[in-house]
Amino acid sequence: MQMEVMNSPFNEKQADLLNQLLSSMTENQKIWLSGYLASAPALAPKTPVSQSGGEVEKTEAAKRTITVLYGSHTGNCEELAEQLSQDLKEKDFQVTVSSMDDFKTKNLKKTEDLLVLTSTHGDGDPPDNAMTFYEFLFSKRAPELKGVRYSVLALGDSSYEFFCQTGRDIDARFAELDAERLYERVDCDLDFEEPAEAWKEGVLEKLAEQSTNPPAGVMAESKEMDVGPVYSKANPFRAEILENINLNGRGSNKETRHIELDLEGSGLDYEPGDSIGILPENEETLTDELIQEMGWDGETSVTITKDGEIRSVREALLSVYETTVLTKPLLEKASALTDNEDLKVLIEDTEAVKFYIYGRDLLDFVRDFGPWNVPAEEFLAILRKLPARLYSIASSSSANPDEVHLTIGALRYEANGRQRNGVCSVQCSERAEAGSTLPVFVQKNRNFRLPESSDSKVIMIGAGTGVAPYRAFLEEREEREDEGENWLFFGEQHFVTDFLYQTEWQRWKKDGLLSRMDVAFSRDTSEKIYVQNLLWDQRKEVFRWLQDGAYVYVCGDESRMAKDVDRTLTAIVASEGSLSSEETSDYIKALRTEKRYQRDVY
Repeated sequence: MQMEVMNSPFNEKQADLLNQLLSSMTENQKIWLSGYLASAPALAPKTPVSQSGGEVEKTEAAKRTITVLYGSHTGNCEELAEQLSQDLKEKDFQVTVSSMDDFKTKNLKKTEDLLVLTSTHGDGDPPDNAMTFYEFLFSKRAPELKGVRYSVLALGDSSYEFFCQTGRDIDARFAELDAERLYERVDCDLDFEEPAEAWKEGVLEKLAEQSTNPPAGVMAESKEMDVGPVYSKANPFRAEILENINLNGRGSNKETRHIELDLEGSGLDYEPGDSIGILPENEETLTDELIQEMGWDGETSVTITKDGEIRSVREALLSVYETTVLTKPLLEKASALTDNEDLKVLIEDTEAVKFYIYGRDLLDFVRDFGPWNVPAEEFLAILRKLPARLYSIASSSSANPDEVHLTIGALRYEANGRQRNGVCSVQCSERAEAGSTLPVFVQKNRNFRLPESSDSKVIMIGAGTGVAPYRAFLEEREEREDEGENWLFFGEQHFVTDFLYQTEWQRWKKDGLLSRMDVAFSRDTSEKIYVQNLLWDQRKEVFRWLQDGAYVYVCGDESRMAKDVDRTLTAIVASEGSLSSEETSDYIKALRTEKRYQRDVY
């Protein structure tokens, strides 16, 4: 069968394509296609026609475009935003998606449907890639948003006082600016997947109700290719441990593990700046003491998911539920399961709750407010899921194919008369030997990336395990043969026992890859010296590098080191640039906007 152009409504190119297709089809395929084409007009959206014969103008709801903005530190909100954008596009909506700081604020009043997904950082602060937008939104320059519809998804950690504060602030501010709330804000704890999915479905339903665009459908069957399992947080890869080495010397106050994992066959890929997520397990001793205190049978079966997944009580407490962190929402839920008046009095006093939960865990709590007469399944239902732990990757996949390296500091301390251990860090230290496996996934972090330009200068600032991504950075720059200079600021307690990866830094220094290295060992001198002190001592050269276009990276503890470094960097810009307070603020904002000031802090 050949189609002639002169006898058809198709142009020459279309006729050629149809002829090629028809000549390769079987009779059954042609019959199916003819039936599909016959039904297509009935299935296709009908465009209303006016009495004059022209198309009727689409309704206001149909014309509206959707803007998805995210503020993300670890990448969760970014991934959720991208998935939401994809789902919207599949339903034939027009969508734009970007980080808040990449969004041009002058266009805010022009948005129509605005969906915001944001985490909260530290003491209620916005993530770094949302800071400029957040400041604009709460400034006098923020426009009236009448006619803008919006909804907010907030991610946070209920163990912090300012739980989901950034999302709450933005939600309230939009309302103040006279925007219309399309769908109620949803606040998510560390186990955010289910509430985030419920928020997305609610938003999609509201948009569908108010749009004339019908959801796109799939009318033809397709045979999916078998590409093997896809590993993710929901389906982690069991990575074999190749090496597990203590980096600290004898006599150190710390224990820092260098762990090498085998990723062969996983299909997982990563870039320097990304993190590895590990799904940890609670300690068996702590779990057994908790079961004994509650008077439960550890082998009793309990339902742990809405889908009806069954585990024993002991299995659930080991690998499903968090037992080492207390939160105010947990105490409030638990108070409904007991007649203990002391607990009811406690939860009425916010300051008293903050004091109580600091340094205590679930075993402390059930001992302090027992006895409990609650079935295991009912009590477990108030616990939040055991969150994955994220660790900055300390290797380049270019230099270490099919491997990933991590730098993990074992957390041990004493509080309220008991020894406390970090759930995942001590598991990796004491119960993760070479040859065993860990369930892992890759957490992308596009907000902590090397410059694309090979000749850009890089300043890397980190203390303790915060040096991990810089090992990955230098491995990558070495593999890429980048020409840009690299400057490392590193701090720890003691030179002799705590100089992590010392021989590697010294080799790179000798080879010229590491141009400069300044180190501070705070316990080796009478006056404690930290990385921010080194920065200030080198302020003239640091500012010269900034003026030359250098990229600045900060990794490590947010509450102390990162804040001190930020203050010092601001002081350097003001001092060496002879800038006013406002000019200095603009300079730092420009560094963030240009992605030349990036932080991976926790």
